[in-house]
Amino acid sequence: MIVALLLGRKGSVGFPGKNLYPVLNRPLMEYPLLAAKYARHVDRVYVSTDDERIMEIGEKHGARVIVRPPELASRTALGEHAYVHGYRVIKEELQAHGQEIELIVLLFCNAATILAATIDQGIEALRENKDYDSAVTVSCYNMWSPLRARKIGTDGLLHPFVPFETFGDPKTLNCDRDSQGDVWFADMGVSIVRPRCLERLEEGLLPQKWMGQRIFPLKQWGGCDVDFEWQLSGVEYWLRQQGFTDASSPYEGQ
Repeated sequence: MIVALLLGRKGSVGFPGKNLYPVLNRPLMEYPLLAAKYARHVDRVYVSTDDERIMEIGEKHGARVIVRPPELASRTALGEHAYVHGYRVIKEELQAHGQEIELIVLLFCNAATILAATIDQGIEALRENKDYDSAVTVSCYNMWSPLRARKIGTDGLLHPFVPFETFGDPKTLNCDRDSQGDVWFADMGVSIVRPRCLERLEEGLLPQKWMGQRIFPLKQWGGCDVDFEWQLSGVEYWLRQQGFTDASSPYEGQ
């Protein structure tokens, strides 16, 4: 069985209430929920949360609710541990009925830039390539190349975040944003993973260890998870480009 697991907690420091913030007349969390709901290959959808409103919206769309424990809903709790908790709950439920998890589709309530078709594409890629650990949405942001990254040192001045020697001979480097080739970021739209990635979490690559090591890129544009209110205009633009409006969605009629 292929299941989807959507995470979203009540508390947010940078952007309180972000998961439920209205975008095109829908709460932000409804977009990844709809993507999972309408993905052809997803058999069942779960929502893990400590927020009663998120629970209500999930149930309205047919999702099963996993109550997220307080220790996994704190400011310092890591999403990877909440994913593992949800996975274990789902695994136990399915095993009680003689079923097993083939793949698990991991989503975040604040990551709206995902479509059902992309989820299906990732599932098909993993079914065709058994040695892949996961399929993950990525967006290209060359302007954020690590070559351009800076940190403020103890002297109060800017310094390279990564030593320039990492990229080759500093004498041959330049400030052109495309000089290092395309820079792809996991945009948190979706991570479709095999159970082994969550069973052996510590073997996965940083920073998102749930993705495992052999990660297939699902290329898209403009993807992001929302942590600040100023990001919403870009998310709304992305959604409109995919066919969403205040009154309709590309899933109507499906």
